[in-house]
Amino acid sequence: MKPIVDEESEKPERLDIPKKAIYRLSIYHRCLQKLKDNGQDTVSSTTLAKAAGVKPAQLRRDIGYFGQFGTRGLGYPVDGLIATIREALGREHLQPVILVGAGNLGSALLRYHGFQKEGFEVIAAFDARPDEARARTLNIPVHDVTELENFIFNNDVKLAILCVPIGFAQEVVNRLVASGIQGILNFSPIMLEVPADVTVNNVDLALELEHLGYFIR
Repeated sequence: MKPIVDEESEKPERLDIPKKAIYRLSIYHRCLQKLKDNGQDTVSSTTLAKAAGVKPAQLRRDIGYFGQFGTRGLGYPVDGLIATIREALGREHLQPVILVGAGNLGSALLRYHGFQKEGFEVIAAFDARPDEARARTLNIPVHDVTELENFIFNNDVKLAILCVPIGFAQEVVNRLVASGIQGILNFSPIMLEVPADVTVNNVDLALELEHLGYFIR
């Protein structure tokens, strides 16, 4: 995919893709990676849509944001489509991420090895009691939360995972935003107030279980 270049800034502009489409692109990317691992070179829109749980027409609209892609009768080239989606999602290089709140849940996330496969690297954690967190024998360095702002600035971090208690969540988020964080994955069960240019994705585990419980009879 050729980047759209502004003659003055000479920096590629990001495509204006709806948030729901961005979420689906992540699903397509995961499905395509599985196809690649299985040695498949091309995939039809029907097959990829079925694997992703969407309709073929929806998939074609989402892929259409990149212009004409694929060959009629042959489908999409798996490697080419992976590269295009990775570029759109900003995954050409590992994106640095920090985690705030290295308690039980935070520590479990720090032990998860799937982030790098998806293009992200948790480079540090922060906690109000760093010594207790370090005692959990984590492979990620744990810093005192007072070092948060300096670390974000010095390492040009834009993404954060939040696992702090409810009573501290908004205060910590205010500090993250003021330090330049633009995206937050929030595991604290509270709706956070952030500026319009900051994106928050909420993960409420109790709410998800509640939804699942509806289908249990």
